Amino acid sequence: MARIRITAGKVSLEAELNTSTTAKRLLAALPIEGRGNRWGDEIYFSIPVSANEESGARADMAVGEIAYWPPGSAFCIFWGPTPASDGDEPRAASPVNPLGKLVGDATLFGDVPGGTKVRIEAV
Repeated sequence: MARIRITAGKVSLEAELNTSTTAKRLLAALPIEGRGNRWGDEIYFSIPVSANEESGARADMAVGEIAYWPPGSAFCIFWGPTPASDGDEPRAASPVNPLGKLVGDATLFGDVPGGTKVRIEAV
């Protein structure tokens, strides 16, 4: 299982990628940097990866999951409720392709303000 490191400001966590086509495309495009946008307890930003919605795409996410949002070609980090959530669990704006899961305390990303530089690199 491939691992990546996501660094945003003072927060840096590793994540384990799944074996999906989108995860493989992400890995091939690394390293990637962008400015993170906040949407509730989610950080997302556009990345140079193109992928369609996969068969396992879904909007309901778990705390600590990372995903790819096809409409915005965006990498997403989920750690809590978003404006689309019905309760305390993360929910994407529309179906996303799950990429894997963070290793460690995903809620640390809650201290990262919008506009912060985010770097994704292979471990």
